[in-house]
Amino acid sequence: MLLELARWLTRYESAFQVFQYITLRAILGVLTALVISFVVGPWMIRRLTRYKVGQQVRADGPQSHLSKAGTPTMGGALILVAVTVATLLWVDLGNRQVWLALGVTLAFGLIGAVDDYRKLRFGNSRGLSARAKLFWQVVAGLGAAWAIQATAQSPAETRLIVPVFKQVVVDLGPWFVPWAALWVVGFSNAVNLTDGLDGLAILPTVMVAGALGVFAYASGNVVFANYLQIPYIAGVGELTVFCGALVGAGLGFLWFNAYPAQVFMGDVGALALGAALGLLAVLVRQELVLLVMGGVFVLETVSVILQVASFRLTGRRIFRMAPIHHHFELRGWPEPRVIVRFWIITVILVLIGLATLKVR
Repeated sequence: MLLELARWLTRYESAFQVFQYITLRAILGVLTALVISFVVGPWMIRRLTRYKVGQQVRADGPQSHLSKAGTPTMGGALILVAVTVATLLWVDLGNRQVWLALGVTLAFGLIGAVDDYRKLRFGNSRGLSARAKLFWQVVAGLGAAWAIQATAQSPAETRLIVPVFKQVVVDLGPWFVPWAALWVVGFSNAVNLTDGLDGLAILPTVMVAGALGVFAYASGNVVFANYLQIPYIAGVGELTVFCGALVGAGLGFLWFNAYPAQVFMGDVGALALGAALGLLAVLVRQELVLLVMGGVFVLETVSVILQVASFRLTGRRIFRMAPIHHHFELRGWPEPRVIVRFWIITVILVLIGLATLKVR
C-alpha cells in the first residue's frame, strides 16, 4: 500500500525510490508490527480479561500450571493483526507469493480461533475434535499447495532442493501438492504442540522466520542466488517483508507472553504461525533446512509420537509427560530454565541452517 504511494511520489521526488529496496521495507515491516503489538497489546489483554477469555488448563498436566488457569488466551489474534497490517502496508501488493503466505496464515488462524472458541464456550481444554481440526488443516494445506503449483512460473518452484549437495535436485512432479501440504500442516501442529510454556514457541518462531527471510531475499535475487548456487525464484524476495512482519509481531507478543505470561497465543496464533513457517519453507524451497532450524518444533512433535506409540504398543511411557518440555518440568527443571535452554538450542540450529547457504 505505502509502496504504491512511494512509487507515485517518486515521479515528483526521486528520494522516494529508497522504498523500492526490499531490505528497507522488511525493516519497516518489523518496526510497524512491533509498534502495533505494543499499542494494541495492552488494550487487547484488558478486553480478553474483561470478557473472561481465560486459558483452560489440562487437569492431567503439571501441577505448576494450575495457577495459569484464567490467564487471557487467544492473544495470537494480536500477532495476526500486526502481521497483516504491517505486510499490507509495506509489501508489493501484486506479489502472488505474499498473498499465498498471508492467506494461509489467516486461514489456519481461523481454524485455531474456532478451536479456541469451542474450548471457552464449553469450558474445557478439548476444543475442536482432532479429526475435524486435521480435516480443515489438510483442506487449507492442499489448497495452498495446489495454488503454488498452478501459479508456478519456473520448474525450480516445485523441485526439492537438498542442502549441502548442490547437484541433488528432485523433481516432485504430481507429488508436490501432498508434499507441500505435509509441511504446512505438519509445522502448524508442531508449533501448536510446542506452545505449552510461557514464550517457549514464540521466540523460536521469530528466529526461524527471520532466517527464512534471509533465504527468501537470497532466492529472490539473481546475483545472490547464482553466487550461493540456490534456485532463483522470481518475486519470492518480497516474502522478506512478510518474514519481517512475523519477526516484529512475534517480538511484540513476546513482550506480553514472557514468563510469567500476561496472555497466551492460543491455537489462533500457534496454528497460524506454524503454517506460515511451513509455507515459507515451501515457497523458498528450503523444506529440509526448516527441519534443522525448527528442530525444537520437530523434537516436541516426535516426543508426542513416540510417547503415544510406546504406550499403545507396550503400555509403557518413554517420557514422564509429552510434549517433551513437560518431561523436563517433571524432572525438576524450573519453567524459565526449560524455556531459555530451548531458545539457545534454536539459536544454534538456526545458525546451522543459515550455514547451508554457503556450504554447497
